[in-house]
Order: sequence, then C-alpha cells, then structure tokens
Amino acid sequence: MKKGTLGVIIGHRGCFPGGLAEKGRQEVVETLRKEGIDILIAGNRETKYGAIENLGDAKKCANLFRQNREKIDGILISLPNFGDERAIAETIKMSGLNVPILVQAYPDRLERMEADYRRDSFCGKLSVCNNLRQYGITFSLTELHTVYPASKDFLSDLRRFMGVCRVVKGIRQARVGAIGARTTPFKTVRFSEKLLQESGISVETLDLSEVMNGVAKLKDSDKAVGNKLKAIIGYCATKGVPASALLKMAKVGLVIDRWVKENDIHAGTLQCWSALQDALAIFPCVLMSMMSNSGVPCACEVDVMGAVAMYALQLASEAPSGLFDWNNNYGDDPDKLVLFHCSNAPKSMLKNTGMSYNVIAARMGGGPENSYGTYTGRISAGPMTFARISTDDVSGQIVACIGEGKITDDPLKTFGGVGVARIERLQELLQVLCKNGFEHHVAISQSQTADVLMEALDNYLGWNVYRHS
Repeated sequence: MKKGTLGVIIGHRGCFPGGLAEKGRQEVVETLRKEGIDILIAGNRETKYGAIENLGDAKKCANLFRQNREKIDGILISLPNFGDERAIAETIKMSGLNVPILVQAYPDRLERMEADYRRDSFCGKLSVCNNLRQYGITFSLTELHTVYPASKDFLSDLRRFMGVCRVVKGIRQARVGAIGARTTPFKTVRFSEKLLQESGISVETLDLSEVMNGVAKLKDSDKAVGNKLKAIIGYCATKGVPASALLKMAKVGLVIDRWVKENDIHAGTLQCWSALQDALAIFPCVLMSMMSNSGVPCACEVDVMGAVAMYALQLASEAPSGLFDWNNNYGDDPDKLVLFHCSNAPKSMLKNTGMSYNVIAARMGGGPENSYGTYTGRISAGPMTFARISTDDVSGQIVACIGEGKITDDPLKTFGGVGVARIERLQELLQVLCKNGFEHHVAISQSQTADVLMEALDNYLGWNVYRHS
C-alpha cells in the first residue's frame, strides 16, 4: 500500500568523507522503500554522491521538487555528515514547498572518530535547524538527536512523520459537507467558516429540502435504491426493523452518497435530530456510520468541527473515527467516564452491533416505529486518542484539545453506542474543556496518535492546541 511521497535531501560538506554521504543516501533510500514510501531525490549523476553541498546542487534539487510539488507530502533531510546548512535551507526555499520537514542526523561511533570516518552530524543538525529557523521554515525532529535510518527508533519517527504529512495535506485541502441547518437550540456547534477557510478547509452545504426532493424522485424499484438497501442490510443486523423504514433509509443514503461524490466531500455532518424523524419517521445514524466506516467520517447534529476532528483523527491513524458525547461519570472513579451517542459510530469501532430505534426520541412521543435507524453497540476495548477542534471566534483562531486514554471493558448497562473510557487526570481535562468553552462532542480513534495530531495541528497548521498528558 502506497504510504506517500517524500522529497529527500542528503546533506554533505566537502571537508567530510564523501563515502559517508554516498552510503547514507543508499541506506535512507532503502529504508524508505521498505516502508512503501515513494522518493524524489537528486541522482548521483546530477550532484556529487547524490547529495546537496552547494548552491548549484540546491538549485537542481529545488527544481526537482518544484516540478513534482503535487506529489510531495513531506521532506526528509538526512545528515550522514555535518552537511551544508545553507544549501539545505536554500533548497527548500527555492522549491516553494510548504510541507512538513523531518530532520535526521547520523550518530558517530566512538571507535570511528578519526578523520576518515568522523561525521559530526550531531553538530550539523543544530546548524541546519538554526538556518531553517532563520529562513522561517517549520520542521520536525526525530525523538533522538542522532539516529540510524534502519533503526527501530527512526522507523517510529518516520511512521509518525508520515502521519503528520497526511494530516497536514488532508486538512489543508479538506472539503466538509454540512447537510441541513443547525437545530436552533444547539448553539454549541456554531463555528466560523472563514477561520476554517484560512487553514484551507472548505465547507459545502446542502439544504435538507434538497435531500427530501431527491428522495421523492426515487422509485422503490430503482436499481440503485435496491443496491443501497442491500448494502444497509449487509452492514448491520436489521431484525425487527420495518421494511418501510429500511427503504426510506436506502433512499436518503443514496441521495447523500451521490452528493458526497459529486462535491468531493472528505468529511460530513448531518441534521439528524429531529428533522428526518419528523419528515420521514427515521433516523440516519446507520447511514452516517456506513460513511465513517468507508472513509468519509460523518458527524451528527451539524457539528462541522466534530467532522473536522474526525477527519484529522482518520488521517493520523488510517482508521475510522467516531463522534460521541462526553456523557456521564462512571460511578465514583474520577478518571473514568461514559462515552455515548445514539449512535452513528463506525462498525469497526463497535462490538455486539445492530440497528435499533432512538430510545430517547421514542420516549418523547415518536414511538419505536417512527425512530428506527440508530446503530448500537459497545466500543471495543483498547487504546484511544481523542480530539475536539473548535473555532474560537472571539480570539480569531482555531483551537483544539487532544489526548490519549483507553477504552475499558468495565460493566455498563444502557442503550445506544457506548463505552467506558479511562483518561488520566480526567478531572483536570474536564476543567480545561469547561473553562475554554469546548463542545460536549468529542471525536475518538482506536489508536495512539496524539503526538501526530499535536505536531500537525500546532506546529504546521498553527492552531492553538492543548495536549492533555
């Protein structure tokens, strides 16, 4: 599976052994290719050792990067020896690229400190980073100051960095679909389209009346409707669900699917409560679950920022994400809480699943027969990364709260899509959420990717991020 494309800069300084640069280039290329990463790098016939040593080399490499700018997700700077800091900074400047950059430097070996083998990459990395900062170029670092490309430590750095590249590239060109108007009482999900657009995120809207009109034009016998109905039945257990409700869900799902495809939507959100129940006597939660599970995360209640957080998590983890309420305390345990929604969580995230009716809506007078469409189950135990992203219109910036915890198997008897989460120092986190006006919705992923999100959202996108740790 293709993991992305990196532009690679091999640093070299003429007073250091050229063989170190040549061998370093080979090792870096081999490591990246084993990881399934495509590479754009100066050839050893174009520059000495295939490395960047002077302004002429910088121009050649910059031209290569510029010609392939649409392909490049990030840049790796590798220092097999001290390197030429000016040439490296000039390469990036002249390329015009604005992508994540990872700086890696080789370690010296104590038994090989003589002139023929000495690298001084330890010192060279400081010099390169100094120049990058002077040029106003943002960059990332490996966990260890010096590290071999073939080591497990570097592979961990590399995989994390590729996640950062996915998030930055994905967010900067994201198209979020908002279907329906925000329900009047739900002021908690208000947001600023203009602040999102500054970061490259476009919001495309669709009025629910257009969905209804699309549904009305579809015949029960339409082949596409039948295919969507089969997909729904194949996705989850539907025993006891009225056939008429399933048919209406299929039509709504088909209309939304077509709009998502026509408008190249990467993530979406839908007015689910309670417009579709009032109009069609169904809930669209299963349809949203199917979207999220297939790679188009879909939030409920027209929570555009919830959809953005879900998409960021999906990019970071390469796994479906879900949206839940920070909903209940878990007994007297100060570090546990209950996550809940009706729900629209992706199938991959839940166990003991099936389609049901919205219990709360049924109690409010709708009755079970007019409230089918929720996707229920228990969140599978394991690691969890959470994220909430918001537009703070008062300060004119995008803010985020991220962190990690775990989903437990603690006993819980209730309805909907639920799970018990344990987060260290949860009470402090709740203070942060309340004092900073974060919403009651939170996106979660069954992964440990808070480091990726922190680096991408804070360092490269320039958002104001609180990392709970």
